Amino acid sequence: MPLISVTRLRVRSWRYLPAFLFDAVRTARQAARSEGNLAVKVLRDAKNTWWTSTCWDSEASMRKFMLMKPHGPAMRKLLEWCDEAALVHWSQPESALPSWTEAHRRMQSEGRISKVLHPSPDHVAFRIAPPTASGRGEVRIK
Repeated sequence: MPLISVTRLRVRSWRYLPAFLFDAVRTARQAARSEGNLAVKVLRDAKNTWWTSTCWDSEASMRKFMLMKPHGPAMRKLLEWCDEAALVHWSQPESALPSWTEAHRRMQSEGRISKVLHPSPDHVAFRIAPPTASGRGEVRIK
């Protein structure tokens, strides 16, 4: 049964954006090429916020990707770069990626925060704003 993984990150300062974008492009391409990956899309949202949605053939495939370069080292940088970070995973019968509305709903009901060194008040309270880009900032990579 396919596994869906959704992440939401907010970059806390414009000064981190160039390095973040460089790593984000590399890791999105890495995900698309990774064994077991079925689909990848990214959403550029308001206030330096970025959503990713990926579909995997198994949790093992997703975890292997998470630890490999460039993804693994990039994730450690997010501790400093981001003031909000959250994720959610779920299994579903089909490999279609969810809408951003569904991703947000799942994030709020089943998700969890990730550690950041400079958490915003919304991060601490686990308040996640819905995506506002309505797909205009979406890039389908695979």
